[in-house]
Amino acid sequence: MATVRLAVTPGEPAGIGPELLAQVACLDHPVELVAVADPELIADRAARLGLDLALRVFDPAKPARPHRAGRLPVLPVALRRPALPGRLDPGNAAYVLDTLAAACDGCLAGTFDALVTGPVHKGVINVAGLPFTGHTELLAERCGAYPLMMLAAPGLRVALATTHLPLAQVSAAITPERIERVIRILDRDLRARFGIASPRLLVCGLNPHAGEGGHLGHEEIEVIAPVLTRLRAEGMDLSGPLPADTAFVPPRLAGADAVLAMYHDQGLPVLKHLGFGQAVNITLGLPIIRTSVDHGTALDLAGTGQGDTGSLLAALACAAELVRSASSPR
Repeated sequence: MATVRLAVTPGEPAGIGPELLAQVACLDHPVELVAVADPELIADRAARLGLDLALRVFDPAKPARPHRAGRLPVLPVALRRPALPGRLDPGNAAYVLDTLAAACDGCLAGTFDALVTGPVHKGVINVAGLPFTGHTELLAERCGAYPLMMLAAPGLRVALATTHLPLAQVSAAITPERIERVIRILDRDLRARFGIASPRLLVCGLNPHAGEGGHLGHEEIEVIAPVLTRLRAEGMDLSGPLPADTAFVPPRLAGADAVLAMYHDQGLPVLKHLGFGQAVNITLGLPIIRTSVDHGTALDLAGTGQGDTGSLLAALACAAELVRSASSPR
């Protein structure tokens, strides 16, 4: 099989992403890494950390080859303003979105096999007057697809029925159409991208104790359970709606391939407690493969060299594995 080529966006230029990429680029990898970023930003962070990193302009006409430590091809995207570690600047918000657009378009065109993204700062992008709720939503809009966010750590996969919504809006967003759509995407992509022949899914309820028979809410009875019944009749292996406080106990997880949580902070605290620093954010439902780190911009660590590259390395490895899995005959 040909060498896998990964586009990597380091995210917020004032955050820790650029230096994590510089550190990772100083290691050998069996895949080709292409930074989609401002070369001067990567060079500056490498210099601050005392890393010997040579940059060159990416040439898509050349065949992909395994990454050599200390040499990094870059698809140049210019910063709007000089970026200093730890200092957010709304003037560079458009730059962040430009890197994502260029990398996504490269994946759609077949220039890159997959996209790996660093952490962004949603707040500073919104302060700049640019509508942005997250990578997942932006990439889905650009690809014309319906996204499903799933995070994976050793021993656990958690998908989210809703993502970056205020808690007060979650109940209204839990509709039969949404639940059916996200379960179909999760089932399909676990088969197609992870090679799981018959995915076993745990589906959380929305309310405490999964509504306790309607005494603590009716979403389980009126929305979630009817969808699960209908999809089980098609042959899907679905358990639920389950109380979220017992859905993640080891005996249940031992028989499951993924858990579907109803909202962001129902599922992700458990996953990050289990595998923070090793977890990977995977966007399902897209025509491209996209993975990301499980952490934020860590502005307080930017420029110090104290950041942990573990999640970025895991995201790179996961993206490459998904590419190979998708290319393998079933």
